[in-house]
Amino acid sequence: MDNSSVDTEKSSFIDTVKLLIAAGVLLGGLYSYYYYLQVSLPLRVLMVLGGFLVGTAIAMTSFQGKQLFSFIQSSRIEIRKVVWPTNQETSQTTIAVFVFTLVMGIFFWGLDSFLLWLTRTLVGSAG
Repeated sequence: MDNSSVDTEKSSFIDTVKLLIAAGVLLGGLYSYYYYLQVSLPLRVLMVLGGFLVGTAIAMTSFQGKQLFSFIQSSRIEIRKVVWPTNQETSQTTIAVFVFTLVMGIFFWGLDSFLLWLTRTLVGSAG
């Protein structure tokens, strides 16, 4: 067997164990929230947050966690490249959406009223 494949299998196994431990810690925090009902609510919430933070920290040490962190860093770089609209462009677009929504609302109200009138006329209950 190749030495690199042994390292990959060992790394994959260790990463799986890390992710299982992280999930266990997270579930432990959630379990403690419901198990310790006699404890005050803020302390129980801190148990859940602590479980979440510790579980996330453990998960981030795995290969998948490192890939996720790299993806987040790349996303932040890409977000900086986005050209955001100005306040004027945003206002104009918002007004256009409201006007279009109003026009379409009036159109569908008129269409509905016409179809109701037509149905009542054809059925013979107009009046």
